[in-house]
Amino acid sequence: MGIPRNTIVSALVMGLLSGMGLSATAVAQTAAPAPDPSPLTANVSLTSDYRFRGISQSNLQPAIQGGFDYAHPSGFYVGNWNSSISWISDAASAAGKSVSAPIEMNFYAGYKYEWSKGFTADVGVLQYYYPTSGATGFTTTPNTTELYAAQNFTFDSVTGYLKFSYGATTFFGFSNSAGSNYTDLTVNYDTGVWGLTLNAHAGYQYVAGTAGGSSITNDSLYSYTDWKLGATKDFGSGLSLAIAYIGTNAKKGAYINSQGKALGGDTVLATLTKTF
Repeated sequence: MGIPRNTIVSALVMGLLSGMGLSATAVAQTAAPAPDPSPLTANVSLTSDYRFRGISQSNLQPAIQGGFDYAHPSGFYVGNWNSSISWISDAASAAGKSVSAPIEMNFYAGYKYEWSKGFTADVGVLQYYYPTSGATGFTTTPNTTELYAAQNFTFDSVTGYLKFSYGATTFFGFSNSAGSNYTDLTVNYDTGVWGLTLNAHAGYQYVAGTAGGSSITNDSLYSYTDWKLGATKDFGSGLSLAIAYIGTNAKKGAYINSQGKALGGDTVLATLTKTF
């Protein structure tokens, strides 16, 4: 590869200025600024188990995931994220039905505003959509719409957010469950060593309504707390590996697969991600 022409010109200018007694610093100050980052980003991940709020969506098996985001300088953004899943077809199979529902598709839009240095508010709407083929056996559609509000914060090497998500529709197939909500506190600490960031999270999922119209509440059966402790290694060039220990206190029998295994049990999760 040849030397770029602008590099040769810059070198000649530096030599002339040096001969006139000017410092190299003066030349550096005239350098063109770095280009702004692209407002469009994309990502793809491979994870050992797709856990949504601590509950496996892929029957304790690996999943492939990916999406893209567009962020406008004004603060408005839109995006899409997708993951392979099995929970809908698993539930239908347990009910004696054959359903193809291999993917979860998320569509979201919102607005971010930095109201003070290190503090950014974020509000938006998120649609969970599940393309299916065949009768699922659910009395309520698993498609779900949530509204959310978050406060992001940065204190030197510590970043994180407090987020509240509210179910504007019925919640993932639960009967009479509009108004379900999730509170999420996430904190990350950049160690400054070897590209390592420590991660911690705690959340509470409240499931509103009653089970099939009975006097038993969804809250008493299906609400739970989840948590995560882990670390993320940044390899550079958009490649990272996250290792985390996660778990829930979901009630025994509330979230199980056809073999009776708990889908919210404690586990170690590994996720390899590439961003573009």
